[in-house]
Amino acid sequence: MAACGSVVLLLLLAVAPGPVRGSAGDREPLYRDCLGRCDRRNCTGAALRRFRARQPLCMRLTGWTCRDDCKYECMWLTVRLYLQRGHRVPQFHGKWPFSRFLFFQEPASAFASFLNGLASFLMLLRYKATVPPTCPMYPTCVAFAWVSLNAWFWSTVFHTRDTALTEKLDYFCASAVVLHSVYLCCVRTLGLQRPALISIFRAFLLLFLACHISYLTLVRFDYGYNMAANAAIGLLNVAWWLRWCLRNHPHLPHVWKCVAVVLLLQALALLELLDFPPLLWVLDAHALWHIGTIPLNVLFYSFLMDDSLYLLKANSDLLKAD
Repeated sequence: MAACGSVVLLLLLAVAPGPVRGSAGDREPLYRDCLGRCDRRNCTGAALRRFRARQPLCMRLTGWTCRDDCKYECMWLTVRLYLQRGHRVPQFHGKWPFSRFLFFQEPASAFASFLNGLASFLMLLRYKATVPPTCPMYPTCVAFAWVSLNAWFWSTVFHTRDTALTEKLDYFCASAVVLHSVYLCCVRTLGLQRPALISIFRAFLLLFLACHISYLTLVRFDYGYNMAANAAIGLLNVAWWLRWCLRNHPHLPHVWKCVAVVLLLQALALLELLDFPPLLWVLDAHALWHIGTIPLNVLFYSFLMDDSLYLLKANSDLLKAD
């Protein structure tokens, strides 16, 4: 649930101009000149071989190149110049400057994504230990947990090392979580009584995801379209869950957990509006957002456990009555 992000944020991004890879920092002549000099001095011939020989193994394994190192050094040279002249901290290639830790490009966001994944994994183990496989929601909830774990894994990778490939994998896996959350909601609210409808709905969602990824991969990686598509699905998801929770709250007390997760996710999204240079060059608004979703992950899985056990008991009572 947490991995699908916030509808408020998605709607804001959907109506905003799509992000671009170029920013004030990387358009700065000082930065470009520095990058050219560094590239010629360190990234060709014998100098490149020396760079590779002294590069830490962890940096090599995570794909950091000589040119990437030049970008990092020139970025900080430009930032220092801007600060000395009293200018605002610039962004580079669509991102704030972050202080690299080991091979982690955005240490706080990467660590927060890892903790979200860890929380999801531990709650999955708890769910499987608590809820018997005979529960009607068991396979759907377990599948949702694995889809979420996959998304948090690629979010960790993306914040560790931002490349065109890791960016796409992060975006695509997040979209899969949004769609699976809608599927989870549909199964819980309609599918237990209408299994044929679920099969059709599942096929539609898979087809939509395939078309979505194909367009962004084969036609054009359109940030605006990606955000608008996720916003529409996310809005449907939030409205559907809230409507079901409000209707069932009188006889399902545990639905308050689902309501809290949905509403708090929207509140957390407001952090993204506080777009500011990273505190200590590590902690930015996006990292705070990811940190905030960790307890919401735990709360949502707690709701799924309570609800699954309720369904199991209700089915057992129904069989006894028959």
